[in-house]
Amino acid sequence: MFAEQRRDKIIELIRENGSVRVSNLSKLFNVSEPTIRQDLDKIESAGEIARDHGGAYLKTIPDSVKSLSLVHMENIELKSRIGKKAAEFVKPQTSIILDSGTTVTEMSKMLVQKKELRVITNSLNIALILGAEPGIEVHMTGGEFKAPTLSLTGDRAAVYFNNMHVDQLFLAAAGITFDDGLTYPGFSDLPVKRAMIESSREVFLLVDSTKINRPAFAALNVLNKINHMITDSGIKEEDKIRFESFGIKVIIA
Repeated sequence: MFAEQRRDKIIELIRENGSVRVSNLSKLFNVSEPTIRQDLDKIESAGEIARDHGGAYLKTIPDSVKSLSLVHMENIELKSRIGKKAAEFVKPQTSIILDSGTTVTEMSKMLVQKKELRVITNSLNIALILGAEPGIEVHMTGGEFKAPTLSLTGDRAAVYFNNMHVDQLFLAAAGITFDDGLTYPGFSDLPVKRAMIESSREVFLLVDSTKINRPAFAALNVLNKINHMITDSGIKEEDKIRFESFGIKVIIA
């Protein structure tokens, strides 16, 4: 991997996780720690990140966490429409898993009038949106806190779903490709996403069309386990047909 490509991947990881450690990046990219420090110095000069002892963090993170604001707010109108459509599939007296992220957060805002729901989530902000609503029972996973998505992730979050069986999962992804399946900037999300899928009878993937054919750093090849994909009208017809060949019902918001 060329240095510029490596730096692009490092930026993706910082935007997704909020911060990175030099030692972890060195192992991940199989280069020396001085090389990673040089990469971080170069990235810092662009103004998006700040260096600290042993790593770097996204400059917007402290204010975002304090205000419980999500970092990834691009394409919010598309995400809001997708979230509203997804909420239509939630019926009373059901149990659902809500993944973290902007689109699922938009969906959760549409659930506040629902009754007799049991919600399991790894998202702090979704728990706060729904937790005070009468008739909605909210459960949260444990795990490692990931600031940009206000979520809990990693193996400890995944273990929470052992022996759990729920009616529906509403799942997020950074990207989706036909070769790799669901893609994410970092590896820490993979165990919890897989565990969510295995615990659910019906899986809804919520992705706007800008994420289609968008590869990221880590892949979860589970297209055969997705029942529905809710997206927007920006999806190409040939992509829609191909997703449906995997047995995925494509729903346009």
